[in-house]
Amino acid sequence: MSFSDTFDPSAPTGVTGTGSAISNREDLLDVLTILAPEETPVLSSSNKERASSTFVEWTVDTLAAPVTTGVSEGADVTSFTDKFSGRARLGNYIQKFRRDYMVSDLQEAVDSVGPAKVAQAEAKAIRELKRDIEATLISTNDRSVENGTGQSYGLRGLGKWLADGTTVSGAPSDVPAAFQTPQGSNHNGSGFSETSFNSQITEIYRQTGTTNSLMLVADTALRREITDFARLDPDGSGAGTSIRDVNYDGNSTTIKLSVDLYQSDHGIVSIVNMNPDCSPDTTNKDVGYLINPEYFGIAELIPMGSTRLPNLGGGERGYVDCALTSLVYHPGAHGQIAALS
Repeated sequence: MSFSDTFDPSAPTGVTGTGSAISNREDLLDVLTILAPEETPVLSSSNKERASSTFVEWTVDTLAAPVTTGVSEGADVTSFTDKFSGRARLGNYIQKFRRDYMVSDLQEAVDSVGPAKVAQAEAKAIRELKRDIEATLISTNDRSVENGTGQSYGLRGLGKWLADGTTVSGAPSDVPAAFQTPQGSNHNGSGFSETSFNSQITEIYRQTGTTNSLMLVADTALRREITDFARLDPDGSGAGTSIRDVNYDGNSTTIKLSVDLYQSDHGIVSIVNMNPDCSPDTTNKDVGYLINPEYFGIAELIPMGSTRLPNLGGGERGYVDCALTSLVYHPGAHGQIAALS
């Protein structure tokens, strides 16, 4: 009699009947594998600040254009300039995040792979909460305010903050044009190449005036496209050779074809993988954000924590939560790649 002849999924052990297979032991390894990406590069790398309100604001300012003409001898000062007339106030709403967890009293008592106790349920909820935050930070969501009729506070995601209204539609109306992300810092559609990527970096340099250390959070298709910058076809026209140009150490047996650090004339870009489950584009996976860490941060109103609730007889339960928002100190200091086609 074979094992399949005696297997009954409705039986407590899955095996029923008689025969030689009835005494076979199960081989269940004490290994639990979670098949889901967990990295949260934007959340993990951001500077953290403390918030004290549900709406966090900051001011931005700019300098007047340089003047190259001289002043005549003996000329009096007859007009005066308000040096603060160009200031603007930007802001973002706090968003509350929560994940609940529970474990039945019977499950708490049973030995299991993993294991599957309340402490592990709590830890899993925290991991899920971090992914929720990451997906929201890089989303195209606009900010929203609690209205008492079902609409909750919501933070504005990077996809909305960095929209310029032309290259990427939907620029936020509350951000003055002088402080919006310039069209040249964004790419949307076909024609993405090493040349256009360098142009984005250069435009960001023109806004900040410093050689920036940027971080490109790239989805899978975009990451592969940038890896192909190692080919001799920098303008993406297809006219160049398709032979890959690499530096090879004769003492090594490994040729590295990925790009983790891209050095341009106007800044160094660290390229990190976007969590594919958090991507705002679930179809093409070709989006990315050029983030300048000096002009981006997170403000926490409620730090991440866990709260246990009373056990009413069914088992241990609780929730993890936090409340935070993103701080895009100057949208012009960043850029985005909204799509490659």
